Amino acid sequence: MLKRIFNSQSKTITGATGILAVSSIISGLLGLLTDRFLAHRFGASMETSIYFAAFRIPDLVYNILISGGILVAFLPIFTEYFSSDEKKAWQMTNYVLNIFFLLLVLISIALFILTPWLIGKFILPDFSGEGKALAIILTRILLIQPIFLGLSNIFSGVLHYFNRFLIYSLAPIFYNLGIIFGILFLAPYFGILGVGLGVILGAFLHLAIQIPSAINCGFKYEFLFNFKYPAVKKIFSLMGTRIFALSANQINLIALTAIASRIAEGSIAIFNYSSAIQGLPVTILGISLATVAFPTFSRLWVNGQKKAFAEKFSQIIRQIFFLIIPASILIFLLRAQIVRIILGTGRFGWDDTRLAAASLGLFALGIFAATITPFLIRIFFSFQDTKIPTFTAVISAMISIGLAFIFKSALNSPNFFSNFANNNLKLQGVGNIAVIGLPLAISIASILQFLLLSIFLYKKIGDFGVKEILNSLKKILLASILMAEITYVSLMAAAHFVNMQTFFGVFLQAAIAGSIGILVYVLITFYLKSPEFDSFKLSIQSKFRK
Repeated sequence: MLKRIFNSQSKTITGATGILAVSSIISGLLGLLTDRFLAHRFGASMETSIYFAAFRIPDLVYNILISGGILVAFLPIFTEYFSSDEKKAWQMTNYVLNIFFLLLVLISIALFILTPWLIGKFILPDFSGEGKALAIILTRILLIQPIFLGLSNIFSGVLHYFNRFLIYSLAPIFYNLGIIFGILFLAPYFGILGVGLGVILGAFLHLAIQIPSAINCGFKYEFLFNFKYPAVKKIFSLMGTRIFALSANQINLIALTAIASRIAEGSIAIFNYSSAIQGLPVTILGISLATVAFPTFSRLWVNGQKKAFAEKFSQIIRQIFFLIIPASILIFLLRAQIVRIILGTGRFGWDDTRLAAASLGLFALGIFAATITPFLIRIFFSFQDTKIPTFTAVISAMISIGLAFIFKSALNSPNFFSNFANNNLKLQGVGNIAVIGLPLAISIASILQFLLLSIFLYKKIGDFGVKEILNSLKKILLASILMAEITYVSLMAAAHFVNMQTFFGVFLQAAIAGSIGILVYVLITFYLKSPEFDSFKLSIQSKFRK
């Protein structure tokens, strides 16, 4: 049974997308559970802010070298080698594995040495000496994480080639389980450092779960080392522009963390908690779809099937809009209930809850753009065009940082903007609300990046079914607006029949209002004869038949 799980293969794109989507849901729920445990034990305290800030340097290594480099560049090279000579493909894998292991270790050692300067100068410039000292220790512990994840992502590339998406999808689940173990069993003895040790355990499990399946595919470890090996040189060349784009995203996050550190204690935690919640639909729909659809669009473009390319693109975009727009509206309307259910426990206070809910509401404004953008970026990758995604990422990062500074200043003093935010996001009486400027800045920058990518894509391939997309969008928006009105009324009505002072009462209120809203949306899109509703219904029916 266990052997069959490790060796199972996905036969279709739909099946692979389904596996990744289910995995993303489970992993996302575990991530939210992690946040709840973290909020219960530490609240929105300085320790929690230090924990999130300590990730900035390791995440810089992971997202630039690993997520943007190894994962994107390794697979096409492995495919090229394996199609001509299996033995050379496995040799190439060992060359890459050994070289990147050494590279990651050397980078981690260099950053280990530079950590005090980076923390004090760029990430937590206004924190106390004690806070900075704790952040330095935790950052140095977390620098082990990208080493494990770097090696793990090479094996992920192998599993992608052999369609072993099931075992690949288990890796992030085990990663989250490791962090939960750290919070529950190590934090009582080591404080926030125990959570960091849990992260290292999770990263190790992320790697360990994939190795047996890779071995079954034919991998056998050899100590091969040569920086001049052709495949290694080609991977580094492919990584170049992509690394620049991801550097912009990571610098953006570091800058926003530094801005949050200047606002109030707990601001970094508030920002990261709300970001993690809004990231769940983005990961489930956007990242999963982009990962699986990328090879299909690459083949269509290479084979000159431009009409099929445009039709497929239009179909997927409309389906994303159909799902993500109502989801965004529900997240905005139910933001307070979502935050109370996930984070409202232990040391996470009422003002923290209100700030996190307001931040989540502002993140919700850009969820549709954040969900579609990964898919659009992969579309450009299918043209082997990395310049446009890089340009839009840099522009988006610059605007995000600039707006964050502007909004922070505007929200720090009484004026029309801060009064509007206080009244409409129910923040009256909360001390410093400037942290909500960060998610607003990110949402605006995300929408701009989405628009830029769409314009450049239109120039690249011409009409990709814009008329059909706009027609569908009209029906989706009409149904979503009516859904929002009914959901809001249901939310207010449910509050009179449940105990809003208990977890179960808040959960029941959100469940009732959310369920009624979804039902209304489904009925209206059915009445409007939305083609996306029919497509979604057929997809569900086919799953049940199977």
